[in-house]
Amino acid sequence: MAIKASENGRLFTLQTKDSSYQMFADDKNVLLHLYYGEKIGEENLSSLIFNTDMGFAGNPEEAGSDRTYSLDTLPQEVPSSGVGDYRDDMVRIRQVDGSCAADFRFDSYEILDHSYAVPGMPALYDTEEEKGETLVITMKEKASGVVLKLFYGVFENENVITRAARLENHGETAIELEKMLSFSMDLMYENYEMIYFSGRHAMERTAERIPVQHAKVEIGSIRGTSSHHYNPAVILCEEGADETHGSCIGACLVYSGNFVAAAQKDQKNQTRFQMGIHPANFCFHLKKGEAFDTPQAILSYSGSGLAKLSQQYHEIIREHICRGAYKHAERPILINNWEATYFDFNEEKILKIAEQAQKLGIEMLVLDDGWFGKRDDDNSGLGDWFVNEKKMNGSMAQLAEKIHKMGMKFGLWFEPEMISEDSDLYRAHPDWAFAVPGRVPNHGRNQLVLDMTRDDVREYLLERLTTIVHDAEIDYVKWDMNRSICDIYSHVAAQNRNGELYHRYVLGVYDLLERFLAACPDLLLEGCSGGGGRFDAGMMYYSPQIWCSDNTDAVNRLSIQYGSSFFYPISTVGSHVSVCPNHQTGRVTPFKTRGDVALAGSFGYEMDLNKISDEEKEMVKEQVAAMHTYYDLTHEGLYYRLTGLKKQDFMAWEFVAKDQSRALLTIVKTDAEGNMLPVHTKVCGLAENKLYRCSLDGEIRSGRTWNRAGLTLHQVLKEYESIRVEFTEAE
Repeated sequence: MAIKASENGRLFTLQTKDSSYQMFADDKNVLLHLYYGEKIGEENLSSLIFNTDMGFAGNPEEAGSDRTYSLDTLPQEVPSSGVGDYRDDMVRIRQVDGSCAADFRFDSYEILDHSYAVPGMPALYDTEEEKGETLVITMKEKASGVVLKLFYGVFENENVITRAARLENHGETAIELEKMLSFSMDLMYENYEMIYFSGRHAMERTAERIPVQHAKVEIGSIRGTSSHHYNPAVILCEEGADETHGSCIGACLVYSGNFVAAAQKDQKNQTRFQMGIHPANFCFHLKKGEAFDTPQAILSYSGSGLAKLSQQYHEIIREHICRGAYKHAERPILINNWEATYFDFNEEKILKIAEQAQKLGIEMLVLDDGWFGKRDDDNSGLGDWFVNEKKMNGSMAQLAEKIHKMGMKFGLWFEPEMISEDSDLYRAHPDWAFAVPGRVPNHGRNQLVLDMTRDDVREYLLERLTTIVHDAEIDYVKWDMNRSICDIYSHVAAQNRNGELYHRYVLGVYDLLERFLAACPDLLLEGCSGGGGRFDAGMMYYSPQIWCSDNTDAVNRLSIQYGSSFFYPISTVGSHVSVCPNHQTGRVTPFKTRGDVALAGSFGYEMDLNKISDEEKEMVKEQVAAMHTYYDLTHEGLYYRLTGLKKQDFMAWEFVAKDQSRALLTIVKTDAEGNMLPVHTKVCGLAENKLYRCSLDGEIRSGRTWNRAGLTLHQVLKEYESIRVEFTEAE
């Protein structure tokens, strides 16, 4: 059993292969957080808490005359509001009389031999190979009929513990739920730094690292999606922790909407660490008998640095979040026409791109934006999901048949959640778009957002998408979403209660995705939101790969893919070779380098292959062959970042087979200067007692030696030049 409860049912120790999480319900039924870190025994650690009279830290009634006992200083699992804890709360409730107080106390527990589900939302699921366990702790609010259930899931082999919560109103009157996070924990004695991932459109997930102090460190999104600007995944690590040393706690939210993640030291230097739905623009009205569920947060601990933490997240997301026919099946190498043609295409252009691609070994053509409605630019047509047969010279089924006869798969771009005002759909149903009555709505990319909380909107989209996919036997769909959400108002009165729409929007998207994939189970779905604006574990439940960024510049992609790798499997990272000068940056990089960078992801092309040189066409053939050769390494192997946050003149990373039989190391020179210094890189993950041959010069060393001595290149790399180095097990 991974979940251990003491005989008196008040001490709970959650054990994974390498970590432990412990909490304790004290004699006043306050649930205290005691420990999360390296694996320990089941001994009660409540003696780690030392209570003193801090002054101005109030005392609950049960404390009597004991001024040292205060909710304002205790390390808690469920801090709530208005009852003497002045730090950030996890749950905030407003009663019908306007008061805002909640004091949750331990009541009971239950242990389940399986993982828990979260109604209407994605969550880790059991497989035949690995089942989770669940601890459910029931907390009751002292003065009302509100019940809080805390869910703790344990995946022992993956070193993962999940958190989620469910609030149930068993009282006689309605309540307003003003804040409800997925987890909170108070870490007593350590000093931490937070690693988070910031950015903007076309420059997502830049890793940043700052110390956690008494001033709060907080990131989040109120854009309606997880956003380009902050990713819903953060790391608390000890000072000085690096890839191979130090304690690290990760938190990854399985959610695609507004979120917050925060850490702050209190007056006792304890760190309160929290994550969940952002409380801004959030308020749920719960009548008697109604409940609210939070998204799931995936926690993981590593005592040996960031690389192990990342590998644990890669494994749990790949095995217990990603689903469908392409969970492990080799994904087709694709070419997307967007950067080749933008909106200026017809059937002839598309077929010429497909014909050349097929000759070079590419396996799927994806037709991007512009094939439907009146859509020759991004100012019209969204919502009119009917094939423009004049532009396409016939039906989509006819074009798909021609592509399929070449031996290629065929995919389509959709943007289901959006609507153009210049569209037949908007003219017929203007109330389907978010817009506040009496106000002119804001535009993003000259489009509005469909009200995904409405059943009729989702039914229309489901019918249109499934009809096109089935009629044309579509193999792949790219699901895009190209603006942030504001002016949020629903014309369905029941949906329009205060602060519910942002979350109900996300639930609506999840509902549509679930039903769409149920109707098209063999489809490969790739997520997208202007690239990486919704690159999160929630979307990976539906799309096993996500377009990582609209920025296809290979040098910029080094940073973007580096940040993505801390939590998300390389198999989820959509990464393509594009033309030069690059369309986003104007940079010119070698064709080989663009291929090597794209190999660290789900591989494809963004260009017109008819316009490249014969030499480059041969490179395409080599890159396609390399993708097949290294597929198991890149999509299933262990990933190591060999260069870090500090500025260097090269970037390097490595994939190691799970059986440690081979490894692939890639180096890209990012900066050049006179009188060049040699490039020396670490090597990681090789089996200590095996011998490995290096592809550069055939040198054979033990894994132990490679892992410690590293590799020096005996050649000078030019700026933006790359090299692949393979290590194979030697007899």
